[in-house]
This record gives sequence, structure tokens and C-alpha cells, in this order.
Amino acid sequence: MYFDSHTHINNEGYSEEERAELIKAIEESEVDTVVDIGFDVSSSRLAAEHAKTYSWCYAAAGCHPHDAETMTEEKLEEIREIAKSEKVVAIGEIGLDFHYDLSPRDIQREWFRRQIRLALELKMPIVIHAREADREVMDILLEEGAFSEERKSCFPARKDGTGDARVLLHCFSGSAEFAMEYVRLGATISVAGPVTYKNNKKTVAVVQTVPLDYLLAETDAPYLTPVPLRGRPNMSPYIEHTVRRIGLIKGISEEEAAAATKANAQRFFGI
Repeated sequence: MYFDSHTHINNEGYSEEERAELIKAIEESEVDTVVDIGFDVSSSRLAAEHAKTYSWCYAAAGCHPHDAETMTEEKLEEIREIAKSEKVVAIGEIGLDFHYDLSPRDIQREWFRRQIRLALELKMPIVIHAREADREVMDILLEEGAFSEERKSCFPARKDGTGDARVLLHCFSGSAEFAMEYVRLGATISVAGPVTYKNNKKTVAVVQTVPLDYLLAETDAPYLTPVPLRGRPNMSPYIEHTVRRIGLIKGISEEEAAAATKANAQRFFGI
């Protein structure tokens, strides 16, 4: 019933016992599909292993801006090889994070650009992390050709006939107006647990404004646990609360919201 478009079964904080319990919880839930998102080489490799092992799991390979300082040419080549593995469906998560600045900004920019180029070369969807760098992330995507007509020609057109750039803004935290700028460029918007938070009017406005065809749901587990479960580590089965909230905002049932966000995710990732 549910498609979790962004989770981290590969999170380095899990013990093997905790990871096994998490996998069991997913398999016993109404979650049909998850994408296990890489954030460095080792997590990307583990995500690919999970995708190979579990029928309901797919993977993305990439280096998060936090880890950009650790990147090398050799590691980029490793990501390239992982990305060619069966059921690896995107390059990500990649982008810029100017909130924590765990890697110097110039290094973040360099490896963000290099990984966009890799996604363009491999003709793969891109999963974007952007924090306190929204406009610069968009500018770099534009400069690198992520929204070019050539890029869009690699993928089927969207339902309305417009080009699909297969760029996903994960856990989008910008304004509704900025979200629509992205949609018009050919991007897709994903929302997570914060849409359920009482005072988060900005993300509610995003869901109200962005057409349902361009919305995905995610957990970003183990982070961003939705209401009413805040305080616990997040996990994919908790996506029902986010999907339910999307349905309420859009004036549709939870089942309709689940079906739409699942179909959108399948289309985006080519599953």
C-alpha cells in the first residue's frame, strides 16, 4: 500500500540485531516498497546488498554533502560501479548542506557537480539533499544540465506531456512557490514527517500547492519521525502518518494518497 521513497536501512547507527528487527517490521507492515538511500560509499554498497536481498527494497548510491570531504576519484568510481548494480535506481542523496557545514562548502559544491554529471552520464534519477542552500542547489542543477531537454529526453514524459527531469527534492523544506519553480523545471517533490508537525505551515502549503502527480512520500528514517510518534526513531511503517496527512491536505482518502504517491514513486524511479 505504501511506498517509502527515502529511508536508511543502511544507517550506521544500527546494530545487526536492530537492523534485523527493522527489516522484520517492514515486512510485517503495509509498506510495499522502500528505497534505501546511500550517503557514502559503504552505505551505498550496503543499500545495494539490501536491494539484492529483499524483493521490496531498491537502492540509491551517492555521497551526502556531509561526507563530501571524504570523497576521492576512487570513491566516485566505486559509486559508479554500485550504481550499475541490479535494483540501484538513483544517484543520491547528493547536494549541499549549509546548516551543519560538516564539509567545506567548496568541496560540497565540487562533489555535488561531479555526481550530477555521473547521473547524467548513467541516465539515472537524482535524489537531492538541500539544507539552507535551496537557490544554489537549483542553480547548480541548472548549470550542470539536470533540467536540460537532452536530459528529459532520456525519460518518458509526465502525465501532462511535459518533460520529466527525474530530479527529486527529498524532504523538501522550501516554500510552495519554490516547489512550483522546481515542478515547472521537471522536478518532483517529496515530503516527510515534518508535514505532520503542528506549526509547519510551510510544508502544508507545499502539499496544498504542488499537484498530486508530482508528490512523493518518505520517512527519511531513522530521522524526522511523524506525529504522533515523535521521540521514537523513525522507520518505514510510520509513513502511514505522513501519507494520511497528505490525504487530509489534498481532500482525498489515505488510500487514494497512498496509491498516488506509490504510483508517482514507481514512475520516478522506473520501477
